[in-house]
Amino acid sequence: MPTNLWKSFEGLLPTDPLLIVRVVAHNVDGTSTVEFPNGTRMRARGQGVAVSQTAFLRGGELRGPAPDITPVELEV
Repeated sequence: MPTNLWKSFEGLLPTDPLLIVRVVAHNVDGTSTVEFPNGTRMRARGQGVAVSQTAFLRGGELRGPAPDITPVELEV
């Protein structure tokens, strides 16, 4: 049976979105408290980004530092 190349390609893509958050605090259990642009906070795994810096978040885990950006809302 022939391989469906599109399905193979989709299998390589991540399923969780890549989000940008600001690190608010490092916790003693190895997690970090992060804040989304709308003010919502959550705990994320990892402490690889300094407090008050922006970070990439995927699947509940800090993935590394992110560039500082100003959130913009566009109405279409």
